[in-house]
Amino acid sequence: MTTVTEPARRRRIRVPTPYLLLLPGLAWLAFFLLVPLVTLVSMSLQSGSFATGYRLTFAFGNYPEALSAYVVWFGRSFLYAGIATIAALLIGYPLAYAMAFKVGRFKYVLLTLVIAPFFTSFLVRTLAWTTILSDTGAIVGLFRGIGILGAQDRLLATPFAVICGLTYNFLPFMTLPLYASLEKLDRRLIEAAGDLYASSFRTFRKVTFPLSLPGVVAGTLLTFIPAAGDFINAELLGSPQTYMIGNVIQSQFLRALDYPTAAALSVTLISVIVVFVAVYVRRAGTEELV
Repeated sequence: MTTVTEPARRRRIRVPTPYLLLLPGLAWLAFFLLVPLVTLVSMSLQSGSFATGYRLTFAFGNYPEALSAYVVWFGRSFLYAGIATIAALLIGYPLAYAMAFKVGRFKYVLLTLVIAPFFTSFLVRTLAWTTILSDTGAIVGLFRGIGILGAQDRLLATPFAVICGLTYNFLPFMTLPLYASLEKLDRRLIEAAGDLYASSFRTFRKVTFPLSLPGVVAGTLLTFIPAAGDFINAELLGSPQTYMIGNVIQSQFLRALDYPTAAALSVTLISVIVVFVAVYVRRAGTEELV
């Protein structure tokens, strides 16, 4: 009869421990991500009406119908999100660079100021921009005074206002990953570039920026993804002519009660973003290696 030694028994007990530690996280993801996603896909393949009820008929035609009807809103969403992401990068990178290299112990003050908007509601922050960009506000008055805006021109209810709101609300998601990437950068590499007579600009272009690319990738994804699906900024700062696909989905779910169309739009948006993320991360990883 074969006996199991004590060390072998201990090894069998220890092998599944890492997997057991993963169980709470996997259960959380399954319940709050996988189950809603499966439900959403199932709903997108249903047919019927709110009055008579919906049933699963594998109506794949819901997808081309929804996409053809609202392709303009998709394009507008990705355009606004892309511009807001670029604007956040242009603002957030110098801010993160200053916190990492220039301001010394005052970086904690700047970090607090970056995080401070999270202490208030997303809705309240967006509503504040309706006052900032109002027709009687200081910014519009200044722009009219210097001739940028005419007497009848306005900033509120325009694409400019929506992009400003998106940039402001998601700027911390850009700044914090950039700061984390720049903060852990090995300063000796920058000093070595200076010892080799590289100018400050060349050092930044050849050393600092390439080494901060992980933060750039993380920041752009964390900004673009929620911005593409946002509907609050377009609802409060824009007009029906500036609505994004998130506004359409919200309207289809809560007003039109057309659940299959809303679900099809949601699944399409998720799919496009997943493909974009996969391609973007792959290309960014390739450029980083080069």
